[in-house]
Amino acid sequence: MNGSEPRHAAHESVEERIAEEIVAEHDLHQVPSAKDDEEEPLPSMSEQIAEQLGGVRGLIESSLPVLAFVLLNVLLGESVAGLEKRQALLWAIIGSVGTALAIGGFRLARKQPVRHAVNGLFGIALGAWLAWRTGDAKNFYLPGILLTFGQAAVLLVSVVVRKPLIGYAWGIMANKGHQDWFGNTRLFRTFQWLTLLWVASLCVRAGIQYYLYAMNEANALGIVRILVSWPIYAGTFAFTAWAIHRVTTAQKREAVS
Repeated sequence: MNGSEPRHAAHESVEERIAEEIVAEHDLHQVPSAKDDEEEPLPSMSEQIAEQLGGVRGLIESSLPVLAFVLLNVLLGESVAGLEKRQALLWAIIGSVGTALAIGGFRLARKQPVRHAVNGLFGIALGAWLAWRTGDAKNFYLPGILLTFGQAAVLLVSVVVRKPLIGYAWGIMANKGHQDWFGNTRLFRTFQWLTLLWVASLCVRAGIQYYLYAMNEANALGIVRILVSWPIYAGTFAFTAWAIHRVTTAQKREAVS
């Protein structure tokens, strides 16, 4: 959750881009007060995320290098084109890195933001290096798996120490950078259990991928990352947006009643 969960740009930039589509109908702004009415309103959460993330286009662009790796590794492998395993892996790496470079170059030529493209290239390059060094395509996905487990651990610790990171994310994106939600018991509890929800979501996503990794199912890993892992993220983000909206809307009504 771009901004909704701690992230490593290489792995989570894709997921953050889904956020723009999910929060389009949710207003997650702070509960208004008399002081707030005198201030210039902050752009909606949707507008802020849309400015920072690539939306559907960004999701597609970030998916292409992974898709290129999976397709080339399968089509050029021994079961189809008949190339030796390491040769097929080399061409899959070249195709994946080349696709990421082409996307970055295209954006640069059109004078569009390249931050996410550069971040994505870093992640692709790291996975490609591990895959080539070990000679095993499954290690292309290992950094993302380990990172996702790490994110779950960080989120869990934040709940244990009663500093839920989902609350901090909301404060930055929808509360003008203020973290005064600590004094709001209902919001605090909401952020606590929502952070635990993200822990579970991350563990499910990473757990499915790790199972396939342990089973040496490199191609299935790529398919899961594209078709399963990101939709799980999208669903978790949507539910989080709804839950926060529900609480803040109720408190707005109470404030004016």
